[in-house]
Amino acid sequence: MSFQPLLLSWFGKGEVRTLQKAEWQGGQPYLQGAALMCGFYLNELLINLLARDDPHEQLFDFYSTTLHRLAHNTDHAATLRYFEKHLLQELGYALTLVHEAGAAKAILPEVCYRYVIERGPIPDEGERGIGDIETGYPVLGKTLLDMSADDYSDPVTALQSKQLMRVLLNYYLGGKSLHTREMIKDLQRL
Repeated sequence: MSFQPLLLSWFGKGEVRTLQKAEWQGGQPYLQGAALMCGFYLNELLINLLARDDPHEQLFDFYSTTLHRLAHNTDHAATLRYFEKHLLQELGYALTLVHEAGAAKAILPEVCYRYVIERGPIPDEGERGIGDIETGYPVLGKTLLDMSADDYSDPVTALQSKQLMRVLLNYYLGGKSLHTREMIKDLQRL
C-alpha cells in the first residue's frame, strides 16, 4: 500500500546498500482519487528538491500531516500550498510574506506587489509585464498575508498562491517539469 511509513535500517557504503530491517510503523489513511494524485505530486517534489541522504525530520512531520489532511479534507489545493510553503522553508528558501523585500515595511493587504524570486515582494509600480524572474510575479498584499497564515479560503488568494508557488517551484526545480502535473493535466482533458 502506498504512503505507509516504514522504519528502515541498512548498512554499506556508496550507492549499493544492504537492507537490514524494515518495520511498518502504523497506518496512514488510504489515499484515493484526487488525493492519491496529490500524494504522488508531494513525493515527486521531495524526490526532485531534497538532497540524497539529507535528513529533514521536521519536513517528514509536515509530510505526514499533509497526507492525513489529503485523506480527510476536500480542499486539496490549500493542503498542497501548505506543504509547498513549508517545504521551501525547510530547504532554506523561506518566503518573505509579511514585509517588503529589503525593508521593514509591513505588507499591506490593499497594495499590489511583485514577488521577486530570492528577494521577496516589492511594491508594483504598474509599468511591468506579466512577470518574470527579474521583474517579479504580480500578487496582492492580501494574498501574501493569507499565505503567511496558511489561509487559502479566499478565491483570489487560492488562485494567486497557486500561481506564485508554481513559479517558485519551477525556479527551484531548475525548469524540470513534474510528471504528476502533466498527468493531472492529461486526466482533466479526458
